[in-house]
Amino acid sequence: MIIYIHGFGSSGRGSKITKFREYYNKKGIKLIAPSLSYVPELAIDTLEQLIKNCENPKLIGSSLGGFYAIYLANKYNLKAVLINPAVKATKTLLKYVEQGEMATNYYDLSRFEFNLKHLNMLKEYVVDNPNAKYLLMLQKGDEVLNYQDALNLLPNAELILEDGGNHSFEGIERYFKEIDKFLFEN
Repeated sequence: MIIYIHGFGSSGRGSKITKFREYYNKKGIKLIAPSLSYVPELAIDTLEQLIKNCENPKLIGSSLGGFYAIYLANKYNLKAVLINPAVKATKTLLKYVEQGEMATNYYDLSRFEFNLKHLNMLKEYVVDNPNAKYLLMLQKGDEVLNYQDALNLLPNAELILEDGGNHSFEGIERYFKEIDKFLFEN
């Protein structure tokens, strides 16, 4: 089973996950994409329950979902595909705390508060020396994150690195076969 982990302010119903869901449905592979809480502790708890209750789980994480996938893959010795992962999530999300901004859920446009308590929860899931098997997918045109941060944290990961693109990873469907190969072969 594949567990898809969405990013900050996203949901299990975004456009990228829709492409993954269609692809894996055609292949008869079960994929689950829960809409996770913005509270890190609750999101991790949900994901750990899924991991513990499914056979041979594989992870795909995008942005903050990639941050969570690094932690979970490392803890449970799982394979994880990381799509423009927010490897410095606490630094990236600090702006919501410092500026007192409400965050937006991009799926339903609802607003939520991300505060210092939430940021401190994220610190519990930082992995300084990840040692699981990762496929790192980066586009240099990511307007939200510095792709170099992920390269520095995960120098031994299998790598797909493209010029251009964006934070959503334009054209992700071009790599579905490579993702399959990574997740399901050896």
